Amino acid sequence: MPLATGRSLWRRLLGHKLFVTGIILFGIVLAMALFADLLATAAPEKMNVRARFRTPEWQFLLGTDNYGRDIWSRLTHGARLSLSIGFAVVLATGVAGTLIGLLAGYFKRLDGPLMRFMDALMAFPAILLAIAIASALGPSAINAVLALSAVYTPRTARIVRSTVLVVREMDYVQAAVASGARHGWIIWRHILPNSLAPLIVQLTFIFAYAVLAESILSFLGVGPPPPTPSWGNMIAEGQAYLREAPLIALFPGLAIALTAMGLNLLGDGLRDVLDPRLRVQHG
Repeated sequence: MPLATGRSLWRRLLGHKLFVTGIILFGIVLAMALFADLLATAAPEKMNVRARFRTPEWQFLLGTDNYGRDIWSRLTHGARLSLSIGFAVVLATGVAGTLIGLLAGYFKRLDGPLMRFMDALMAFPAILLAIAIASALGPSAINAVLALSAVYTPRTARIVRSTVLVVREMDYVQAAVASGARHGWIIWRHILPNSLAPLIVQLTFIFAYAVLAESILSFLGVGPPPPTPSWGNMIAEGQAYLREAPLIALFPGLAIALTAMGLNLLGDGLRDVLDPRLRVQHG
């Protein structure tokens, strides 16, 4: 499906309630990440044992954790880390998944081997495979990106492949083939542009999955290691103090939920607008 012109596309998106709600929720988290240095009221790794377990006050907007670190400052910098990892996963998954999907969908001889390999990766539960890869590579942000990219690339590849299989049989593609056009030109000029809509929607959901999965990896100790502020390791550190200081785990949990909800609503809106078969009218 060719993408709509920019003006009409934005008009439909801005008229879609789910998309607008999602972009507002995600925009809040994105602003926290982009302006973390300005919003933070203290260094996120600075400890002050005399200020442990403080409740929210003017000096500590969301209170302090078991080391006396400012929760608000760690939350904002955790947003930067989580969104950076999510964006890196989307970028890596988008490039690798699109390339594999294009090759498998356009060249029939490559379809079987590539898709069987993708199916083998998808046979494992996503989060268990990510934990296994991250554990083997060691705890770090880069290794978390590699693990999550390996997990979500097959899903992107299958989405692109299914679209390419349809577009490949269109009359304008067959005409280009009959005219002797090169395969690379056909893929770049006709196949890829008409496969972008479902790809964009899929990558939006993968962004949400990556943020959630990174939090799980950090919670289990195979993500970015402490004292680097991460929503997952903030929850892990706070679980031992749920009775006396529940705010340590509550606020990063709310941030994860807000991010996932915003991205999923944004993806639902994109899907409704970009896919004519699913497009709905919103008042």
